[in-house]
Amino acid sequence: MKECLTIDAPTTSLSGYCHPDYISSLSEYGEPFYLPHSQGALLIRKISGTQYRDAMGAYPLFCCSNWKGLLQDFKELPEDLVTISLVADPLTADVSVLSEIFRDVFIPFKKHYVVDLTLPLEKSVSPRHRNYARRALRDLRIIPILHPETIVDEWDSLYQCLIRKHHITGIKAFSRYAFSRQLKIPGISVFAAYKAEQVIAMQLWYHIGQRAYYHLGASNQMGYQCRASYGLFWFALEYFREKGCLMADLGGNAGINIQSDGLEQFKRGWTPHTRTAYFGGRILNQSIYNELIAKTNSTRVLYFPAYRNGEFATTVRETR
Repeated sequence: MKECLTIDAPTTSLSGYCHPDYISSLSEYGEPFYLPHSQGALLIRKISGTQYRDAMGAYPLFCCSNWKGLLQDFKELPEDLVTISLVADPLTADVSVLSEIFRDVFIPFKKHYVVDLTLPLEKSVSPRHRNYARRALRDLRIIPILHPETIVDEWDSLYQCLIRKHHITGIKAFSRYAFSRQLKIPGISVFAAYKAEQVIAMQLWYHIGQRAYYHLGASNQMGYQCRASYGLFWFALEYFREKGCLMADLGGNAGINIQSDGLEQFKRGWTPHTRTAYFGGRILNQSIYNELIAKTNSTRVLYFPAYRNGEFATTVRETR
């Protein structure tokens, strides 16, 4: 596996995961807190049974425009925060800054599969994936949705199929409210696959500068039977190539130390290139942290923060 792509895609205007409306779309899980120096954002959450709070980055990725600005932002955080944790954007993260900030936990979290869009897709996509994509493009009508905010109900219905199929819960389940906000964010692109005038699959992507990020995809039973996702990925990647994007992040595998699964094999068929997404955790109040892990009998767990162990348990299959 090639850990790579040396393209430096500049961070530019606020869109996609960088846009403040993205963190606001997750407000059911915490209070959005904006970081002025980095132009990033966190969710601040109450710690049950205490007067304290902690902060987490957005799911699935923390993105910002100025990574060095985090150094100042973290000096100006609310005093009642016990911990901070986040998964950093693998395409732009400044590892030297992050390792300085996250002194308690800073580890490789997931491999993200990254397509080099400066090359023809035939150079990176496996023969099997090319074959399935050709069939899907032949048998289905795949189009970009010009007004994504109008298809909230259709998208949410498809996503409910994914939730039931893979038993997705918590923040990964994304409420209809979250989607109603996310489908209005600058940089959103939605692609839909139709069979006999019925939508059978969709994908949501975010476009930030010269980078494209696969956000979510969902199909109904007909979509799975037609392998609509292959046609959608091919269509989307060509779309972003024509838009001048340099790279596309297809999201991660199940985890750095987890053996290859079906999702990883699917993503690996689109590209040999990967980037590592890092997880960072920092304890801001050690004495309160120690009290919390003692209270929750979590002194020996590897999860961070330990007192929240199990809240985002891995589902049967990750959605990204």
